[in-house]
Amino acid sequence: MTEALNDSATAPDFDLRDLPKVSLHDHLDGGLRPATIIELAAAVGHDLPSTDPVALGQWFRDSADSGSLVRYLETFDHTIAVMQTREGLIRVAKEFVEDLADDGVVYGEVRWAPEQHLQKGLTLDEVVEAVQEGLEAGMAAVEESGREIQVGQLITAMRHADRGQEIAELAVRHRDKGAVGFDIAGAELGFPASRFRDAFTYLAENNFPATVHAGEADGLASIQSALVDGRALRLGHGVRIAEDVTVDFEADDDGEQIGMVSFGTLAAWVRDRGIALEVCPSSNLQTGAIASFGDDISAHPIDMLYQTGFNVTINTDNRLMSGVTLTDEFNLLVETFDYDLDDLLELTLNAAEAAFLPLEEKEALVEYINEAYANLA
Repeated sequence: MTEALNDSATAPDFDLRDLPKVSLHDHLDGGLRPATIIELAAAVGHDLPSTDPVALGQWFRDSADSGSLVRYLETFDHTIAVMQTREGLIRVAKEFVEDLADDGVVYGEVRWAPEQHLQKGLTLDEVVEAVQEGLEAGMAAVEESGREIQVGQLITAMRHADRGQEIAELAVRHRDKGAVGFDIAGAELGFPASRFRDAFTYLAENNFPATVHAGEADGLASIQSALVDGRALRLGHGVRIAEDVTVDFEADDDGEQIGMVSFGTLAAWVRDRGIALEVCPSSNLQTGAIASFGDDISAHPIDMLYQTGFNVTINTDNRLMSGVTLTDEFNLLVETFDYDLDDLLELTLNAAEAAFLPLEEKEALVEYINEAYANLA
C-alpha cells in the first residue's frame, strides 16, 4: 500500500507546559532529582561523580550524550544504588509523581524493575509496595495543590535475567494494588521476547496487559517477537518499525516532490491495528536507535510515522539522563516539524487511548484532555 506524505503544520504560540499530557514510557530509575541522589547516596555510603546538584545533573546529561553505551549505562548504577531501601524508594516515587505533575502530566505509567532493588534485603513484594506508597503520596500531594494526576506501575523484568515468570506473577499479584501492566527492558539485541514466552502466556491467561521494549536497539525481528511471543499491546520505542517503510519521491504535475510511502507486512500490521509506539525522541537520538536514518533530530522517522497513520505517542524515557521533560519533547517536535495544537492534541489522545486503563477511565481522560485543549483554542 502507498500514500502521500502531508505538509507540516504551523507551530503553536502557547505555553506547552500548560497542556495536559499522558506519559506512557518513563523509567523510575531514570527520573531522579540530582539533589535527591546526593542525599540518598550520603545516607547509604555510595560514591558519586559529584556532590553538587548542578554538576551531577550535567554529568548525567554528558554521559547520555557521550556516544558511549558504557557511560550511558553507568548512570543507572548510581540511581539504582540509592533505590535499595524502603525510604529511598518511597521518596523517589513521590518526587517522580510531583515532577510529572509540574510538567502538566495528568496520567502516567512509571516502569521499573523490582528485581534490581533487592540489595538491602527487601523482597520483591516489599519494593513494589514501597514504590506504590510513594506514588500514592505523590498523587495526594498533587491533589492538595489543586491539580490532578493518576499514576500506575509497569512492572518490568530484565531481559538478560531469568526471572520473567517470577516478575510476571509479581505484576499480576499487584494488579489491584497499583500495577497496571508488564514490560521487559534491558539489552534488546540478543534477548528477544521469546525468552519470556511462558511469562507472557501466563500474563495473557490472566488478562494482564504487556508493553515490550522493541525496535530500539534491535530491528524488525525484535518487533515481530514482541508482537508474537510477547503479545505486546504497545511497543516500547518501536521506532525501528520505520525500517519496514519505504519512501520514494515522485514529481507531481507542478514539479513538486511528493513522498510516496510503501509499507512492509509488519509495518502495515502495526499501523493498521493501531499498536501504539512509545516514541522517545531525544533518547532515540542519544542511544542510536535512529542512527540508520540520520544523526540529528530532524532525521527522526517520527514525523513520517505520524503522518502516515501510525499510533505514535510521545515520551521521555529517562528524564534525568536526557535532561528533558515531556514539555521539552513537545517543544522539540514543534521546532523541528512545525507541529501545531491539533498535532499535539492527536499525539496526546493517542497516548490516552493506549493507556492501560479501564474503558470508563480512559474515556474520562480523553474527555478531560479534549476539554482542556478546547479552552485553549
